[in-house]
Amino acid sequence: MGVDNNTDRCQLPIGIQDFRTIREANFYYVDKTSLIHQLVREGRFYFLSRPRRFGKSLLVSTLKSLFEGNKSLFEGLAIHDLWDWSINHPVVWLSFGGKYSEPDDIENSVCNQLRIIASNAGIPPLTCVGNDGSEMLRELLNSLHKETSNSVVVLIDEYDKPILDVLETPSLAKENRDYLRGFYGIIKDCAEHIRFTLITGVTMFSKVSLFSGLNNLEDISLYPRFATICGYTDADLDEVFSPELPELDRSEIRRWYNGYSWRGDTKVYNPFDILLLFRTHEFKPYWFETGSPTFLFQMLVEKKVNSIDLGNRIVAETLTSTFDVGDIGIDALLFQTGYLTIVAESWNGVETQYTLDYPNFEVSVSLNRSLLEFVTSRQQDATTQGIALAGLLAENDFNGFGKQLRAYLSGIPHQWYDVSNVERFEAHYASMLYMAFRSIGVDLRVEDASSHGRSDMTLFIEKQVFMLEFKMADGDGDTDKIMAKAMKQIRECGYGRKYQDRGEPVHLVGLVFSRSERNLLGIKAERM
Repeated sequence: MGVDNNTDRCQLPIGIQDFRTIREANFYYVDKTSLIHQLVREGRFYFLSRPRRFGKSLLVSTLKSLFEGNKSLFEGLAIHDLWDWSINHPVVWLSFGGKYSEPDDIENSVCNQLRIIASNAGIPPLTCVGNDGSEMLRELLNSLHKETSNSVVVLIDEYDKPILDVLETPSLAKENRDYLRGFYGIIKDCAEHIRFTLITGVTMFSKVSLFSGLNNLEDISLYPRFATICGYTDADLDEVFSPELPELDRSEIRRWYNGYSWRGDTKVYNPFDILLLFRTHEFKPYWFETGSPTFLFQMLVEKKVNSIDLGNRIVAETLTSTFDVGDIGIDALLFQTGYLTIVAESWNGVETQYTLDYPNFEVSVSLNRSLLEFVTSRQQDATTQGIALAGLLAENDFNGFGKQLRAYLSGIPHQWYDVSNVERFEAHYASMLYMAFRSIGVDLRVEDASSHGRSDMTLFIEKQVFMLEFKMADGDGDTDKIMAKAMKQIRECGYGRKYQDRGEPVHLVGLVFSRSERNLLGIKAERM
């Protein structure tokens, strides 16, 4: 596993994705080679999607070393005695890690990389005229196969970055997509020269739009047997990183960072989170803070997706891969980028359905905090608001809670209100509270079901239970009447009865909001 003596610490491979460096410089390494062996044995042309910083580049680097026959690097690993080290394959490894904001950037990147590969392989300079990346790839594959007498391995990392980088410029995104479609089509045209292909990236662009010329590509992103080919499992932490664990609370590690699933029985951690945790011994949203999901937030607002609806989404299997320039499915975007993961699946007699939810505490808290700040143009500090509101409830200062809530809601821009629909208005207020509480990790339930109905929101704060019911009024004159209706509904439906056995105080809280004033009109609370 890369650690000869579990009592000795190795170096933490933070930001290191080169297999040779990790193996030669005494870094921790989680052995994925049994899965790699299975992958190589079963097929030739593969695609794998995983969120950023999940170890895709390390997987590609491992494959490169394997096919190049670097036997010494695999000493002690599962594949060592299973591999035929007498055959070395030339490798074409392309990575799209640069910037692609200008029309010619992608062509220049491809051609420069192909020339470097040809030069390093000692084959004659590529002769095709001009910067024609597709023809250069064709010529390179043919030349490598001819010069070495061995078929070529093609590895492409971050295949989708030239498109994702310019999604806000649809014309350039489509231009880059169309270029890549032709480029990847060469791989199928040159199949007789190729031993193995793996293409990796974050998104699953539809085969029709991007891989129509490479229709023999097998997408293993949701194959259960390859669910752990990237990421760390609980067993990996025990077996590889045991020297790092004694000073940390294992249950907190799981709560904060475990939970990603691609239909396998075993959930995985994002390696970046774990390595930074071991370095600092502080629980922080390391992975979340390395990316800025502004584009995601813009889509959520444009499509009027309520923050409450982000978790526990039931979607058709096909919706998790609906992704193309100008046709990006919100479920696909949330899932493929790692903000939601598969927590359950079912068969409805026609198709498979997935239940998507937050993978862990880190994502749940950070996504809601950042979304709230985006919606309010950072006029609201999510953490401050959440702490203040939760603290007032914990103290049973319901008047103070109402006052704080009014101040909080007054900072929400009016364009986020949908005044045409009462239900959407109620959902808006619930969403604002939801984000504030989620942003500080409050345990809560939305549409909390009992045998008699559902409460709008249930909060669990400092060993107390708060059952919230939201109602809308057109003006001040309706407040008392509507409030009485809200409290009667909470009492008669017995929302809080299932929590009385916990031995904790249960509070029934009615909240009446004004559609015209766009704020809280009144609050009333009583203890069961």
